[in-house]
Amino acid sequence: MRILLFTGKGGVGKSTVAAGTAALAAGSGLRTLVLSTDAAHSLADAFGTPVGSEPTEVADCLYVQQVDAQLRFEQSWAEIQRYLLTVLDVAGVDPVAAEELTVIPGAEEVLALLELRLHVLSDEWDVIVVDCAPTAETLRLLALPEALGWYMERVLPMQRRVVRALKPVLNRAAGVPMPGDSIFDAVERLHAELDEVHAILSGPSASVRLVMTPETVVLAEARRSYTSLSLFGYRVDGVVANRIFPSQDADDWRAGWVMAQDAVLAEVGQSFAGIPIWRSEYRSGEPVGVDALAELAEALYAGSDPLSPPVGEGPFRVTRTTDGAVLHLALPFVTREQLGLARNGDELVVTVGSYRRLLTLPAGLSRLRVSGAGVEEGELRVRFRDAEPVAQESVK
Repeated sequence: MRILLFTGKGGVGKSTVAAGTAALAAGSGLRTLVLSTDAAHSLADAFGTPVGSEPTEVADCLYVQQVDAQLRFEQSWAEIQRYLLTVLDVAGVDPVAAEELTVIPGAEEVLALLELRLHVLSDEWDVIVVDCAPTAETLRLLALPEALGWYMERVLPMQRRVVRALKPVLNRAAGVPMPGDSIFDAVERLHAELDEVHAILSGPSASVRLVMTPETVVLAEARRSYTSLSLFGYRVDGVVANRIFPSQDADDWRAGWVMAQDAVLAEVGQSFAGIPIWRSEYRSGEPVGVDALAELAEALYAGSDPLSPPVGEGPFRVTRTTDGAVLHLALPFVTREQLGLARNGDELVVTVGSYRRLLTLPAGLSRLRVSGAGVEEGELRVRFRDAEPVAQESVK
């Protein structure tokens, strides 16, 4: 199975490019599903046909689904929400306000990714194309499973033991009901499902494509997205430069835009050297419908295989040395000054801007001491040597 995720700054045409790629895949006879996890669904508009919350066939081998995020939220969060509503009711919070307070911002989009997990497990599809939310929301979605992992492995088991042992006392002292095993089970089940999503999306058959328009502000965000996606272990296998003005027969006004876009496209080529950059020109009409979308995608990929699997070992790898090992983590565009790095037991804490990753070290590295680190050729390289482990150390 091939899994492709499309994301980019809002308004750059990612839904159209995702839909076109799916139409092209289905046209070659592959059973293809394109689904949207974006709250502002656009797939129905792109295909020019009504699309429901279940896979809807719009052409031979091509199915479209706009995930009902609210339904998935209710299914996965219901038991936890009921407990929180009970707590707020005891505290005297108005029921309407309590309902709002128990909805975590962004949770619906996060849980929409669980739909992807179900489709992968069903083994019904050859290709799954995901039209993601705009870049910032996508990064938060993809970072959540790993971020929850630290809490689930270290904090939740301790809380569960304490509550089980002291529940009668805590109930009387706090005046509110303490969570039972079913609540902890629901949280653990939700984390396990999200962890599966992370494994699927960071696996060798999945990759992310950044869609952008040739504008300086959009390019800056695409560069940041490339860094952040790599930080969390997701492969970026290409960039789509969309809505390029054709240079033929340009009047003075359009010629100015062509020159400005050419300058940005030159920067795009430098910024994303080593991965494919596909270009799509502005068209005389908006591409709507399966045929128009497939035609756009065919021109975009220009004979290359849009479903070719990503090459290389991915953003994270470990190489052995004579006296230890080197951990490699791709961090394009990052300088040493922008990077925060620390060792805490068997974890490496990597901070880039507002994003932080708690990277659990493989068993072969956790017993070694960090001997140094640096940013070289677009990747973080942390050197380990044979020595007794230490509980906590900063990395120079």
